[in-house]
Amino acid sequence: MVELLAQTGLNALYAASYTALVAVGLVLIFGVMGVINFAHGELFMLGAYSVVAVYAGWSLPFPVAVVIGLAFVGVVGLGMERAFFRRLRDNPLGGLVASIGFLMILQALVSMGFGVRMEHVPPVTQEVIVISDKVRLPIQRLVVIVVAAVLLAGLWAFLKKTRFGWALRASAQDPEAAVLQGISINQTARVAMFIGAALAGVAGALTAPLISINPHMGHSVIVTAFIVIIVGGIGSLEGAVVVAVAYAFVHTFVTTFFDGVIADIVGLLLMLAVLVAKPTGLFGTADRA
Repeated sequence: MVELLAQTGLNALYAASYTALVAVGLVLIFGVMGVINFAHGELFMLGAYSVVAVYAGWSLPFPVAVVIGLAFVGVVGLGMERAFFRRLRDNPLGGLVASIGFLMILQALVSMGFGVRMEHVPPVTQEVIVISDKVRLPIQRLVVIVVAAVLLAGLWAFLKKTRFGWALRASAQDPEAAVLQGISINQTARVAMFIGAALAGVAGALTAPLISINPHMGHSVIVTAFIVIIVGGIGSLEGAVVVAVAYAFVHTFVTTFFDGVIADIVGLLLMLAVLVAKPTGLFGTADRA
């Protein structure tokens, strides 16, 4: 039993890593731009398909494929900001509808380019860290955990220690006051969109060799991300990370000892319980930021 708990804990840590990347990116976009991006799960999907094309298709090294996926999805995010979200900055409902439409466009384009079949990326390495007879950590999962931790730490340092990070936080907390201080809302929106999209893209790219890839895979990812940011508090980066870890552990343990459907129900019930007790989420405030 101890070994089963330890193995489940390692599996949960892996799930928490990529979930946190996706959720933090979604929170950053909402915090700065005030837009709920329903296409965020499709950005995760694009990151995975970038690896399908570059690593599995063109046989370039996996790290190169991940970097290309990060940059490509970040640029797609910039296109979304310029084409949709900037024009609809004062119309949150319009931005939401636009993101849903773009979601469908991305699914259709990927289906046309790759087909609707499941794609499987060859494993980068078969090496496994053997902790005990029944507790093992594949190197590929360890890479996801380490890279996610480094990226999240780097984002924290960027937001807390740099002038542009302060500008992003100011834009999220009070856009009007930020403008009066000479901060360009368009510029901060572009940076927030690029970083948020890139985080989703790199999460998809890193996990591509470990999951089945299809054009509709973003659905489950965005549902999980929304549960995480709602429970953590919409606009709270710290809440997104903490709840991503907590949710991943709860979901993984319930799936292991019961099944996935029950785990989904438990996750939704926990979300409802938190909202009843604290409508702003665990780390949220009454303000948007």
